[in-house]
Amino acid sequence: MSDNSRRALITGITGQDGSYLAELLLAKGYQVHGLIRRASTFNTGRIEHLYQDPHDPDARLFLHYGDLTDSSRLVTLIEKIHPDEVYHLAAQSHVRVSFDEPEYTGNTTGVGTTRLLEAIRMVGVDCRFYQASSSEMFGATPPPQSEDTPFYPRSPYGAAKVYGYWIARNYREAHNLFAVNGILFNHESPRRGETFVTRKIARAAARIALGIDRNVYLGNLDAVRDWGYAPEYVEGMWRMLQADEPTDYVLATGTAYTVRDFVRFCFEHVNLDWEDHVRFDESYLRPTEVDSLIGDASKAHELLDWKAQTLPPELAKIMTQAELDGHAPSPGIHPIR
Repeated sequence: MSDNSRRALITGITGQDGSYLAELLLAKGYQVHGLIRRASTFNTGRIEHLYQDPHDPDARLFLHYGDLTDSSRLVTLIEKIHPDEVYHLAAQSHVRVSFDEPEYTGNTTGVGTTRLLEAIRMVGVDCRFYQASSSEMFGATPPPQSEDTPFYPRSPYGAAKVYGYWIARNYREAHNLFAVNGILFNHESPRRGETFVTRKIARAAARIALGIDRNVYLGNLDAVRDWGYAPEYVEGMWRMLQADEPTDYVLATGTAYTVRDFVRFCFEHVNLDWEDHVRFDESYLRPTEVDSLIGDASKAHELLDWKAQTLPPELAKIMTQAELDGHAPSPGIHPIR
């Protein structure tokens, strides 16, 4: 490993986006450090294939225990790693769960961002900071939504992300930190968590086709979303931190499909009629719904030369086929030293 390798810190490295981003950065020659929470069960399945023994002199992936609620630990890690780039992806990221755990969501998804930014400021490290903002911040504001669209969050998760967005902008303006907000619309992959609706649908279609299950229970089928492919979106994250000046960007496909459409695409891939297998369960409804999210990524296309390539019909096939092929992530390992 070259001493001149750029060092990146990824919070949320064990998640969907974190795993794809770690792959991308390692391929570009970075030394990658990831923040993971201590747990009695393994949660590193999505990055298991990237693992190298940390004692190997050529190792470039290192994992560190830490938590967004522990500011002193964040200071220690920033001082130890001294990253050139920080990608802040960690959060309580399930919108429906945020209604059940609003305080925890605010403490991690919102205030956790402040703790990390303040750690960078206190240590005085000269780095570039990526804040994972969300289309859920727009909430009830009519589409299409761009960087100039007013926020109207409809969940504790969306409200916490709005806080994270503004605190990142404040550190950019008050402390001259190279901080950018990536306002990403829904982006999915076979590595999506099983409780998220797209993965749930793709997994159900495959299991029903294989004779394992008979039905799947879903909530609102009429919600309109702009779904893209996660590996393409982490490329956009990286490009944001390579720009000459820090600013905020929307990443989206600009297309509109309902949950019902995504269901149909997945079940068509396995030659089944979705209406024979989908059942309604009101417990999956949100107390306040977000009806339509459709992004305008013109700015990212113009300034970053970024454009989504994979649209929902193809995305649904990719995810369903991965379930058929048994490519779901394994529990993983804890290569901590």
